[in-house]
Order: sequence, then C-alpha cells, then structure tokens
Amino acid sequence: MDLDDVIRHFFETDDPTALTEAEFAAGLERLRIGFGVEREPSRKFALWTLLDALGSPVPPAEAFEKEPALRDAANRYLDQAWKVERRGEDGA
Repeated sequence: MDLDDVIRHFFETDDPTALTEAEFAAGLERLRIGFGVEREPSRKFALWTLLDALGSPVPPAEAFEKEPALRDAANRYLDQAWKVERRGEDGA
C-alpha cells in the first residue's frame, strides 16, 4: 500500500496541505468508510494507522472487535506512539 496512492484515493489530491477544512473532512469520511469496508487485515491496519495519524482515531477495541491479533497490534502501536510523543515533549 503506497501512502501517496492512499492519500490521492481518499483525499483526491497530491497535496493534502492545500485542502480546505471541508475537503479534508470529506476525505476523512471517505477514509473511514474505506476502513470500515476493508477486509484484508494488513490493509485495514494501514488505514487505521492513517486515521490515527490524521487525528481521527478509532479505538482498537472498536476497530478490531473481531480481530484480536490486530487489536493487540493496534494497542502496541498506540503505546509506542505515546512513548515517542512523550520523549519528544520532555527531550529524553
């Protein structure tokens, strides 16, 4: 899954920084729908991480209710992201 292709597909642009708030919101909605209908586990996880990175997270327990391995991976991802963010804040 190529990030540029995913951005282009859901946000209909090569430059997401140029989107208006409404265009960005519409792209996020398309991304949420894409996540909801995706059945391939690795693609679903990739879409979930993008949703999280763009500030539109779906809690792992909800996102991967029927997929315990993905739910565990999502929780580990969030734990590590929190640790990285925290290190950036305190300079450690």
